[in-house]
Amino acid sequence: MTAPYVLEGRGIGVRFGGVTALAGVDLGVRAGEVCGLIGPNGAGKTTLFDVLSGIRRPDAGRMLLDGADITRRSPVWRARHGMRRTFQRQQLFGGLSVAENLLVAQEWRGGGGGFAADLVGSPARRRRERERRERGERVLAACGIGALGASYAGGLPVGQARMAELARAIADPPRVLLLDEPASGMSGPEREQLSAVVRRLAGEEGCAVLLVEHDVAFVMDLCTRVVVLDLGAVLAEGPPAGIRADPRVREAYLGVS
Repeated sequence: MTAPYVLEGRGIGVRFGGVTALAGVDLGVRAGEVCGLIGPNGAGKTTLFDVLSGIRRPDAGRMLLDGADITRRSPVWRARHGMRRTFQRQQLFGGLSVAENLLVAQEWRGGGGGFAADLVGSPARRRRERERRERGERVLAACGIGALGASYAGGLPVGQARMAELARAIADPPRVLLLDEPASGMSGPEREQLSAVVRRLAGEEGCAVLLVEHDVAFVMDLCTRVVVLDLGAVLAEGPPAGIRADPRVREAYLGVS
């Protein structure tokens, strides 16, 4: 029996004036799955990510999380219920250190005891702060940037900045992870590290991962299922080998007629 989707979009439609960006898109991702979303420029991939993460409300269709309708839920609500996202352009807090970026991602859970406990430095507050710092250190080490905790995020090169943004996204364990061009600007070793982190999240922690990436070879190697968008609609869906062999995909995106 096929496992149900953790996150699902049904009949998603988005229009910008007279332009149809998405037309009746059905897409879902399951726990423990790494699903790739590919397609030519202008296919609607980032628009779909905006809908999934709550940044944009669709003109048609519904978003479901564990079968419950979340179409009108805010990005903050979605993040606090386990949905996390990275962006094409890094969105780190540049004036903070890398370690502090990870602390910010965990702060929404509260410090224990409220403002008064912060003022007096209560034992509960100190313990929770220590646990969060230790969690951050473990995540940075797993992402291969453990030595960068004290570095200012705004001064990192692109590859390290992308990995730091990934670390922040998973500092508080996610249930659904949306990665928008995560490998862009990364070196070969950084991409290998990224793949290892994503595989561990899916395989060991059961996270549902959906990623957009223009590097087709990277997607085919990492993902267990691939969805192809073209002109705002799903052109094909299936395992990487089937997508590679699909003549419609080869003509529309992979460049072979």
